[in-house]
Amino acid sequence: MGSPSRPAVYTIPAHRGFADAFAARVVDELIDGERGLSDTLILIPNNRAGRALTEAFVRRADSGLLLPRMAAVGDLDLNERLGSALEPLGSGPDLPPAIDTLTRQMLLAKLITHRYPRPEPLGEAEALRLAGDLARVIDQMQVEQIPLSQLSEVDRGDLSAHWDKAYDVFRVLATEWPQVLTKRGQMDPAERRNHMLAHVADTWRANPPERPIIAAGIATTAPAIARLLRVVSTLPKGMVVFPHLDLTMAQAEWDMLGPHEADPVTRRAKRSIETHPQFHLKLLLNRMGLARGDVIRWTRSGESDAPAIRSKVISRAFAPAEETATWADLPAAERNLSAVRVLEAADGHEEAMAIALAIREALETAEERVQLVTANRALAGRVAAQLRRWGVEADDSAGQSLDKTPAGSFVLLMLEAAARQFAPVELLQLLKHPLCAPAIAAKGENDDGLWRRVWLERVRELDLALRGPRPDAGLAGIEAAIVRWMTRHETDLRLLWLEVAAVLEPLTRLDGLAFAAQVEAIAHAATTLSGGRVWGKQDGRELAAAWGNLTALADSAPTTVPTADWPAWAAQVLSQSSVRPAWGGHPRVAIYGLLEARMQQADLVICAGLNEGSWPQLPAPDPWLAPALRRRLGDGKTGLPALERNIGLSAHDLASLMGGKRLLLTRAKRDAGAPALPSRFLLRLQALAGKKGLAEETRLLTLARHIDRPEEVRPIKQPAPTPPAERRRVRLSVTALDRLRADPYAFYARSILRLNPLELVDARPTAAWRGTMVHDVLEKWAKHDGLDHDKLTARARAMLAEISAHPLTRILWEPRLLQAIDWVKVEMQKCIDDGRRAVVLEGRGSAEILGVPIDGKADRIDRDREGRLIIIDYKTGKPPTNKAMAEGFALQLGLLGLLAAEGGFDPIAKDQQAKVSGVAGGFEYWSLAKKQGTPDFGYVTRPTEGKGAVLTADAMVPTARGHLEDAIRRWILGDEPFVAKLHPDYAPYADYDHLMRKDEWYGREGRDT
Repeated sequence: MGSPSRPAVYTIPAHRGFADAFAARVVDELIDGERGLSDTLILIPNNRAGRALTEAFVRRADSGLLLPRMAAVGDLDLNERLGSALEPLGSGPDLPPAIDTLTRQMLLAKLITHRYPRPEPLGEAEALRLAGDLARVIDQMQVEQIPLSQLSEVDRGDLSAHWDKAYDVFRVLATEWPQVLTKRGQMDPAERRNHMLAHVADTWRANPPERPIIAAGIATTAPAIARLLRVVSTLPKGMVVFPHLDLTMAQAEWDMLGPHEADPVTRRAKRSIETHPQFHLKLLLNRMGLARGDVIRWTRSGESDAPAIRSKVISRAFAPAEETATWADLPAAERNLSAVRVLEAADGHEEAMAIALAIREALETAEERVQLVTANRALAGRVAAQLRRWGVEADDSAGQSLDKTPAGSFVLLMLEAAARQFAPVELLQLLKHPLCAPAIAAKGENDDGLWRRVWLERVRELDLALRGPRPDAGLAGIEAAIVRWMTRHETDLRLLWLEVAAVLEPLTRLDGLAFAAQVEAIAHAATTLSGGRVWGKQDGRELAAAWGNLTALADSAPTTVPTADWPAWAAQVLSQSSVRPAWGGHPRVAIYGLLEARMQQADLVICAGLNEGSWPQLPAPDPWLAPALRRRLGDGKTGLPALERNIGLSAHDLASLMGGKRLLLTRAKRDAGAPALPSRFLLRLQALAGKKGLAEETRLLTLARHIDRPEEVRPIKQPAPTPPAERRRVRLSVTALDRLRADPYAFYARSILRLNPLELVDARPTAAWRGTMVHDVLEKWAKHDGLDHDKLTARARAMLAEISAHPLTRILWEPRLLQAIDWVKVEMQKCIDDGRRAVVLEGRGSAEILGVPIDGKADRIDRDREGRLIIIDYKTGKPPTNKAMAEGFALQLGLLGLLAAEGGFDPIAKDQQAKVSGVAGGFEYWSLAKKQGTPDFGYVTRPTEGKGAVLTADAMVPTARGHLEDAIRRWILGDEPFVAKLHPDYAPYADYDHLMRKDEWYGREGRDT
């Protein structure tokens, strides 16, 4: 045990496993008969460490054991307070209570809103985010015991303008904040913790406790904690046990880490290597007034004190950059990583499957424990899901942020829908959420599952009604879209929508309510829309507590939160709570985050997600203090912790885990669809291993790639369905001939199977959509305005006012359309002056060719002075090329000429009865697109005239007839298969590519596979 002259300070090396090695010796040396360890007090860094030590003691207690008392020193990063053993009741200093974390953040947000000069008002969500960062900096200053007076004394140096401005605001806020606390009779948690720890240290120094007191696994560098640990190490029954303090590192490397003495003139010190895994422990020892030589390796009676070679290898792997040049000269024993395997998967799915296989294999060995450690919670969830295929339930002890749970995401989706004025995508996401099944959907049904099915059926119908360009904003816009849908379909969808709208309507009035009323309105809407299910499960109960707390904090909250800010504001609030699974998972499988894994070690340790940005995670930026200012605050040695210090903590986590018996390191080469860079730690290990490298785990990868692969793979062939003759006899349109000849399968899916493609929800206006709108304007102008030039522009403007389109689309399209409309008026006047008159305006025609009905719609057909017909097609884009016509495609004009010759259009048929020719003598495309080489919009092309023409006017109709009859004989009347993508150059549309499974066969047709 300790004494003032010889502090009792120990370390457990990485190869021992902290929790189990600690528990083994404590049980052997401190157990007190029937009282067990109940008289022992163990100080731990946080409550998560307490769980690890409890499990370790349980594993050592074969016949039962009274466990020691544990007290956390309070981890501010985890929003934890001091353990009750360190909170003297009635005997401690008379201190005000600590302010609640969320209350403090909201009060700081108010200060920021009033004090942060900006050209535009600062939104409530952004103010809350900045307040969280501000609270973090204030905590760090108090933890490091840096007085606020230093803010006016620090040398700013040559800061950029934005850092200088941010620092000025920070000084004002940091000065005003204590006054706010004084008025409320409260303290910051960090300051209060400093006072309480100092009180405990003074009390124990003056009156050393008689019971054993052990500080286990604490590596926090705070000066107050360092003083307490110094006192504990000198108590008669006191000990301090560090996790993996490196005793094998060369002294020169140890000294290189820092902190270094400040220059007496400049008061600046050489920068410490804060990214090194041992820096924080060295800093803690310095603050305790101890040297590394004062630390003893933790052993049990009879055990050797010699360090394992593994510890030396781990130390070498994380050496400072200046020392890595010596790796090439190291003996093989000091670079041996034979127990370490590396698995590099192609993507996250493959990585998760390989990890699940490794865990499943380890469970085949009796009593073998396995732990997965990763900072990537999505990867942890995928592994847990894969393990369920073998009936293995693995709990992710790191839990899940409340905003990512079903209950939290439901409320956030509801707020997002309100903020976006119930735009279709956000509205449908909300209504399709698993928790959304309001009682209004049941209509008397009792079964919960039936309620959900009934609800989803109606939401799917609403989905169909909202497809296409976005309707007008708000609930009224959705209702108008439903009414338009009902004019084409028999449905009672509007009745259901009115009930849903009644639930959502209060969310449209949030801006007029005070904060407390807003919170209540949101909770009421969530309850009604979910039928109360949102509060039902564990995450719902956590959500209820968090949401109820908002009402209690109304006096600290903003006066009101704008509806547009609520999603981001609420997300920040909910992200501060975590939902952890209840006990009940597999007893030999554990999934940990980096914090949960500290002190833990199993027989097989899997460190996963070893990519930059995941392990180590990128440092969170500090918007208030420039990095140089953070270094200059304090005593000239360390200042505030560098943003990169967490990289060193992540390195220490990995180094501690590498002491396990067997270690598997995994990463995915692609993450979220993008290439991922390997972790700097993994690159170090590979470089240390040298030419032989780390052992690659290929067996698990092979199993992962084949576990779901069938025994026999039969590559799909190019689809070519052959329906019976009676199914082939379908009507043809003039626009469908190209589809039939270029992509027969698409024709089969659309015209025979009657599978019409659905528009996207909230779709951007496409060229086809714009073409439809322009055709509609020109048709109404022709039929209702008599081609009156003065009314065309008014028609176009009315259409633009009525369409539901993104404002940017409207702004970009409107001037182009109006310029093209002006061109149409001029061109129409030229036609009239040339003696042309329109005989067909947006008219439909039909005929039978080889007994098959053919129909089509002509935009306009004119008759010129000589009596010839001119077939005209309006285009909003470029007209078809002559090459397409030469290869038998883009023959729509010729087919319309064919219908005219067959008397398919009533006005022309009447002319034919009067012996007036029905033969087409001219063909024109009127394009409203920009004319190449000019700033003008609108031009006419005549495919049968000019340079490059492949068909004469006289050959246009016969050629179209020939290709039409050929297609009819082959596919409609014949038995030719409907081959997918027969002529892919003329089959650009992908509406049916997923049905034909194009990606599985396209590009290898005709080859052996």
